[in-house]
Amino acid sequence: MINIIVVLLWIVITLAVSSFAAVLGKRYSVVYPIAIMASLMVIANVIASKMVMFGRFTVPAGVIVFSMTFLITDILSEKWGKHHAKTAVWAGFYTSLLLVLSIFITISWPAAPFAKEFGVMFAKVLGMTPRIVVASLFTYLISQHHDVWAFHFWKKVTKGKHLWLRNNASTIVSQLIDSVIFSFLAFYGVFPVVPVIIGAWVVKVIIAIVDTPFMYGIIWLMDRVKPARRKLSLDD
Repeated sequence: MINIIVVLLWIVITLAVSSFAAVLGKRYSVVYPIAIMASLMVIANVIASKMVMFGRFTVPAGVIVFSMTFLITDILSEKWGKHHAKTAVWAGFYTSLLLVLSIFITISWPAAPFAKEFGVMFAKVLGMTPRIVVASLFTYLISQHHDVWAFHFWKKVTKGKHLWLRNNASTIVSQLIDSVIFSFLAFYGVFPVVPVIIGAWVVKVIIAIVDTPFMYGIIWLMDRVKPARRKLSLDD
């Protein structure tokens, strides 16, 4: 059984790698954090069909990777503004849409005669993913747009102070919205929904608290990184 220490290490490494995309974004182009946002969504949706134990809580395996997307939108909101944060949200949406279409067609495509057993295993492993991704697409747009709105709401209320407050206040509420809607749509009739909601939200809150130092660290680094002479553009 995987040790909780290994999971925590996974969280820290994923937070570090994901958030560092913002530093690359400051140096070269905002396309870096937007691209990592899309990548996180694909990874989260692929592994979400496996239910795992996080301490005493039952959660989808994708909950850890998915939680990182809120950090990315918060960093984008803080340093690039609402427009680029929403651009990242839609980038994640379109990659997930392509994912569910591709998996559905691949499962429906008859396997080669010598690989029929593998085809059956492939369908068993990823067969639930389209339902999960459809649920994720719907809840993702609601929770992420709420996160962007709430971040700027709290930034206005606090007059640009208390970064930790807007980071956590926007993320924790948005993740509660996501956990409730997603769990019902993705797992109703398959797994007990209420324990999944509680477990997923508790884990997301833990990650939201853990990502606060990363938020401050990345903002600190970004303020000290000079843009390249010729930066990549979304129009390049």
